[in-house]
Amino acid sequence: MPEMPEMETYRQQLIPRIVGRPLTQVEVTREHSINVPVSEFIKRVSGKRITDIRRRGKHLLFLLDSKDILLLHLMLGGSLFWGRDEDKPKRTVQVRLSFGEEHLHFIGLRLGYLHLVSAAEAKERLDKLGPEALEFTAASGGATAGANNGAGSGETAKPGLTEAEFNRLVAEKRGKLKVALTDQSFLAGIGNCYSDEICFAARILPVRTLQSLQAAEKASLYRSISAVLGEGVRAGGYMEMPLYVGDQLTGGFNALCRVYDRAYEPCLRCGAPLVRRDIGSRKSFCCESCQS
Repeated sequence: MPEMPEMETYRQQLIPRIVGRPLTQVEVTREHSINVPVSEFIKRVSGKRITDIRRRGKHLLFLLDSKDILLLHLMLGGSLFWGRDEDKPKRTVQVRLSFGEEHLHFIGLRLGYLHLVSAAEAKERLDKLGPEALEFTAASGGATAGANNGAGSGETAKPGLTEAEFNRLVAEKRGKLKVALTDQSFLAGIGNCYSDEICFAARILPVRTLQSLQAAEKASLYRSISAVLGEGVRAGGYMEMPLYVGDQLTGGFNALCRVYDRAYEPCLRCGAPLVRRDIGSRKSFCCESCQS
């Protein structure tokens, strides 16, 4: 599932390619991927220009010059491809936005969606999310890749947390660390992959409860959120399918994963075999030797 670094990578790479260009054609092959009748969707989007692309958590927001917003969530298995039809992957496209001979293909939107909403509707949906996880990088001096968040008119992203505010949120939250990190109402943007990588960087087992964390561990967790997400954005996320032909950035973090999907491989830090321990309904990977 695409997480914050993957969506931020898409955002940064799409802005110079589609912002300001008119949408010359709109095709929808799966009505359930959108939220209004196909005819209405096409009428309201065709001929419009995308004025900006913003991100909130795992969502992308395509702002149109009509003041409408295309709100995207790829969920599980979704991806994007930019380019000509003959170059796209051999996967089903649910929505295609055309900009002359080049197209933005929305692929695998079986669980995901591309909804046409007003700024007020986008704000109502996004207000349910917790603080931006990427904004930790700004608060702690790391890479600042997510400065263009928000839903457009009248909407701004919830500001990043200071360490003191983070500690307050942790104190108010209950449950296991893995579950909390992937709860979008607690922090927006972290999923299965980066939660495991964050826990590894902090040397904390993902099965630990938030209540059991000591002050030094909370500080390490706060720093690790900043470091891991910043690295993920700089490396282009972990999803390996290129956004466009010749894309050398997307998917670069996959080779940098220390624990995610590496069960039974030796830990890069201590050499012990990594393990998979499912926590609730989520798979989780860790080193039980150097995480505690």
